[in-house]
Amino acid sequence: MSTTKLGNPAVVGLAGFGLTTLLLQFHNLGLIGLGPVVAMGFVFGGLAQMIAGFLEQKMGNNFGFAAFTSYGSFWIGLGVIWMLNSSGIYESSHTDVGFYLIAWTLLTVIFWIGSLFIHTAMAFTFTTLTIGFILLDLAHFGFPQLTTLAAYVLIACALGAWYMMAATIINDVAGKTLLNVGKPWVNLKSDNTEVNKAKLSHQH
Repeated sequence: MSTTKLGNPAVVGLAGFGLTTLLLQFHNLGLIGLGPVVAMGFVFGGLAQMIAGFLEQKMGNNFGFAAFTSYGSFWIGLGVIWMLNSSGIYESSHTDVGFYLIAWTLLTVIFWIGSLFIHTAMAFTFTTLTIGFILLDLAHFGFPQLTTLAAYVLIACALGAWYMMAATIINDVAGKTLLNVGKPWVNLKSDNTEVNKAKLSHQH
């Protein structure tokens, strides 16, 4: 059996997810144009994140496999929508993009539930991602003023992803935990363990 240490693909996936999310919010706040977002949406948020997802499959991590390949696809898909709109080949209306975001919101809710069982940093990242998606949904269907609020929420989401990336890298090179990711928000295993302990104590 091989004892070769493998790199954690999540560091690349989280880096790409965080950076493209951050750039898009800079755009939504009117700080930058769409060009850098499209470029990184294809290369880092899209391609690199999908590669990380495929490698997570090799690591046996269903959550990472599904999440990174899904959001990698999200960024490539969004980039395609922008490119098609720009070229006039197949234009998507504001409402079309709204329904695109609603579909991704529903999928994100599934990941959010899963994140509650991992650790605090993951739960925080997916909670802010879910809230951000909901705000963007509303912004596309009659409440455009919520775009700014969504941007700030999703900046927090991006920084949450980068915190997890930083924790994985820094803790590894330091050889000890310097950045703590926290406990799961929901821990059914712990609850079951306590129940079993209680049963055993009653039996003795």
